Amino acid sequence: MTAVRRQTRGSTVGGELAALAVFLLLSLGVAALGSIATRSGQEWYDALEKPAFNPPDWTFGVVWTPLYVLIGIAGWLLWRKRGMAGAGVALVAWGVQLALNLAWSWVFFGAEQPGMALVEVVVFWLAIAATVALGWRVSRLAAVLLLPYLGWVAFASVLNFEVWRLN
Repeated sequence: MTAVRRQTRGSTVGGELAALAVFLLLSLGVAALGSIATRSGQEWYDALEKPAFNPPDWTFGVVWTPLYVLIGIAGWLLWRKRGMAGAGVALVAWGVQLALNLAWSWVFFGAEQPGMALVEVVVFWLAIAATVALGWRVSRLAAVLLLPYLGWVAFASVLNFEVWRLN
């Protein structure tokens, strides 16, 4: 039964690697689409007043790149552990937080709306926390891999608040 269940979700080495590639492409695709919004709003962002703890611009790429890789691996681990049906709720939460990740970039930078982005980032952070909690039941490693992301988005939320407050 286990071999049949594992085979139905493509657990051959090639299938597992293909699935990992899909999860990484989804995550890194969100990063690429978000970067379009970020670049489009960069001049606007540069002109805003920012708090003293605002990191230099280069920090964001250095931090976000490995986070997107961890997000992709976490999604793959959720899938790998139980398949789409077995990890369904956790995988839905994973997809929701990824969509909210992308939406934040477009609301903050694309629409230049830090107030709306502040509301969105709170929902976004809660979606990551839900993914961690739901993922813990499926794959503890997946949940742990999402913790740095949860922490960074908490920091980004405080930064978003300060940018909104100062402007």
